[in-house]
Amino acid sequence: MALLDSIASPSDLRGLSAEQLDELAAEIRDLMIRTVATNSGHLGPNLGVVELTLAIHRVFDSPRDRVVFDTGHQSYVHKLVTGRHADFATLRKEGGISGYPSQAESDHDIVENSHASTALSYADGLAKAYAIRGEDRHVVAVIGDGALTGGMAWEALNNIAIAKKSRLVIVVNDNERSYTPTIGGLATALTSLRTNPRYEQVLDLVKKRLNAVPGVGHAAYDALHAVKKGMKDALAPQGLFEDLGLKYVGPVDGHDRAAMEQALTNAKRFDGPVIVHALTRKGQGYDPALRHEADQFHAPGPFDVQTGAEKPKGKIWTDHFSEAIVDLGARREDVVAITAAMMHPVGLDVFAEKYPERTFDVGIAEQHAVTSAAGLAMGGLHPVFAVYATFLNRAFDQVLMDVALHRCGVTFVLDRSGVTGDDGASHNGMWDMSILQVVPGLRLAAPRDVTRLHELLDEAVQVDDAPTVVRFPKGPPPADVPAIDRAGGADVLVRSGDHDVLVVAVGSMATTAVEVAARLTDQGIGVTVVDPRWVKPVDPALIDLAREHRLVVSVEDNGRVGGCGATLLQALNDAGVRTPFRLHGIPQEFLDHAKRDVILARIGLDAQTLARSIVEDVTALDRGLSVVEVDHTV
Repeated sequence: MALLDSIASPSDLRGLSAEQLDELAAEIRDLMIRTVATNSGHLGPNLGVVELTLAIHRVFDSPRDRVVFDTGHQSYVHKLVTGRHADFATLRKEGGISGYPSQAESDHDIVENSHASTALSYADGLAKAYAIRGEDRHVVAVIGDGALTGGMAWEALNNIAIAKKSRLVIVVNDNERSYTPTIGGLATALTSLRTNPRYEQVLDLVKKRLNAVPGVGHAAYDALHAVKKGMKDALAPQGLFEDLGLKYVGPVDGHDRAAMEQALTNAKRFDGPVIVHALTRKGQGYDPALRHEADQFHAPGPFDVQTGAEKPKGKIWTDHFSEAIVDLGARREDVVAITAAMMHPVGLDVFAEKYPERTFDVGIAEQHAVTSAAGLAMGGLHPVFAVYATFLNRAFDQVLMDVALHRCGVTFVLDRSGVTGDDGASHNGMWDMSILQVVPGLRLAAPRDVTRLHELLDEAVQVDDAPTVVRFPKGPPPADVPAIDRAGGADVLVRSGDHDVLVVAVGSMATTAVEVAARLTDQGIGVTVVDPRWVKPVDPALIDLAREHRLVVSVEDNGRVGGCGATLLQALNDAGVRTPFRLHGIPQEFLDHAKRDVILARIGLDAQTLARSIVEDVTALDRGLSVVEVDHTV
């Protein structure tokens, strides 16, 4: 029987010998590699925290002691030793184990938000609550050096430092990377800690010399403590943390389980917040990951276990944006690019290689990225900030007050918009078109295919007096859908039969709408399908088209509340257009992980379900009923 089969909870780890723990670590790595090779997921970060996680769970008593992982993508080892190894083959599959911590899965998971730089704030609040309630409980926050580039982490540290009664242990998982090598002044400071061998060498020498002097006793200890403090300041500038008033332990080899246990045990004894600085390597224990220069297999697709070779895959939306921004950079010397620690994931790596002086990686600091972009625009440049749609949520105030209020020409490119699927609720980009509707002057485009991506990006960067947004989904783009006509700024994709139904299809839903139109035509229903291209502001041509049809249907991969459909309906009401209206979008709920097409079908945004609901609405109108009387519950 494999050792892992005997681990039902962290308490089972404490009876294992050192040899058994080494064997267990090897089993865990093997299982993670084989599972991610099939299911995809975050491999490199989890390979790097095997010993660290085992040490945490041997020293602390989860779930009484709370363990909080920043972003949570490095929680696979935690899942495996907290009773979920039997179901690990279902990782990231519908109904299976989530790729992030999940309260629904285990009492050992408390924070499941997968947005970075938040763990220290959660941990600060938890530790304060336990102190106020008089509960003898510890909180362990595991945060990477990449996540420490986020301003929210430093806001938390500022407050943790004065919470003297908090039994909080902060493990800095320092692997020099977020997705790619960590950028900025913090990275430089941590590197000096990480790479200077003089501190530990000299300290060991002093220990030996003092211990060799008989009869010194307590005085030797006090002297050693003073010397230790002085040498730390001189040789290893961990004052970065201690100047805040935080006790600092390290650096410690994060792959030396015994050393990690000793450091954590010492930190646990201290009556107040402590930072344990652990040095790890993403991809540890798997040569193909260690050799992977781009991101140490941060989140690979399916791959061959023996060679590490990823399975062939076609170009995705991100690849096409990458080509478009490089082409744009060649034609426009004023175009500069910004990323928030995601150079490769958002496709800016090629632009950065070609135009390094015009590319800025600000770390995991979306708020700073947006306001810095405003400054770049004020300085006469046109910044393009490429970011996952879900992460722009974090910088809404900056979009509103720092960019839009000042009428700055900044273009936001939102990758992975709409339903993303496998990564779970926090990664779905289903909020942006609702949030951004309230920003005065902002213009928002949703390309339906690659040709429109190039067109709309070109149009967006021509706007120099307002923010512009171009958003596209995850995965491969569909085949181009040519327009048969133009109505105002909107493309007409289908015009068939009578003016029964006007389908307003936003972005990636246009291909689905064309399929819906074919089904309606087969039912003898006249249909017009339009792609607005620019969904904000509302094109007046859509209002004119709505007057001509019996039913208006909007379809978008964004939340139903406050999105494009809701805004169009408001515009129609303002214009006195009383054409019956049906809005189709994502329900305002957190969606469980599954493949994108599975989720779209589940929430009624597939062609078959949409066509059926439209037929039912048209039938109701033929019978003199209102469409509000038709139940389309999915």
